[in-house]
Amino acid sequence: MRILITGANGQLGNEMRRLGAVSPNEYLFTDVAELDITDKGAVIEYVKENKVDIIVNCAAYTNVDKAEDDEATAELINATAVRNLAEAMNDVDGTLFHVSTDYVFGADGNTPRAEDMPLNPLGAYGRTKLHGEQAIAEVGCKAIIIRTAWLYSEFGNNFLKTMLRLTAEKESLNVVFDQVGTPTYAGDLALAIFSIIEGDIYKGNEGVYHFSNEGVCSWYDFAQEIASAMRYDKCKINPCHSNEFPSKVTRPPFSVLDKTKIKTTFGIEIPHWRDSMLYCLQRLAQQQQ
Repeated sequence: MRILITGANGQLGNEMRRLGAVSPNEYLFTDVAELDITDKGAVIEYVKENKVDIIVNCAAYTNVDKAEDDEATAELINATAVRNLAEAMNDVDGTLFHVSTDYVFGADGNTPRAEDMPLNPLGAYGRTKLHGEQAIAEVGCKAIIIRTAWLYSEFGNNFLKTMLRLTAEKESLNVVFDQVGTPTYAGDLALAIFSIIEGDIYKGNEGVYHFSNEGVCSWYDFAQEIASAMRYDKCKINPCHSNEFPSKVTRPPFSVLDKTKIKTTFGIEIPHWRDSMLYCLQRLAQQQQ
């Protein structure tokens, strides 16, 4: 099989690179420099010329605050480009794996979000990601949509790496405690996608799934665990309310995803977020040696 990874320079894309290197299948890695997925003609041509069987779309406009001022660009990348990928897969009877977000849900509720719960995005980012999901449904291609949340890794910019820097530099730090969810290691999500593809178990199981690590915490709890693991005890981390950090976006106060469906359908075992955090910190330390 030939599997195209879009957004290959991002957090999830880089994790897919690691896994693709050990597969008997052929993985093709592109980012915007190699393939502009907002260009429908270019996408269709690339898929046909390279005989692509599966696309894993790791590309996204993820700057939640900036999306409020530039929703047109977010829509282009999170929805229009997704439609292009879906149509390209539809043309060759291939399968699209698409990564979506907890932001498609609203602010109501305090129980883990199941795939079929009502959708009510709070801002531009969530709206455009929902439009991407809807575009796939409208095209009708074979697809697996995986919603995730609180993604971090050794690559790019993310909460874990920011906390590593700030807790090493500052004497005190305020972190919100009234937003609850699950930190998700991009390596674990990549492995789940890779296992589904390599096990050839995606056929007949198309649909929407949720994936995050196991467990629940606030951003404050996450920051405390990062600092504790690194023994950064000189920085005092203080819990604070979300309204102490004014933003154009209302972030979901409860972002815990119910993973029952993906675990039972594909037999996936998901690590606890704390174990994956420690593993990621270990990998970062190895990179610095």
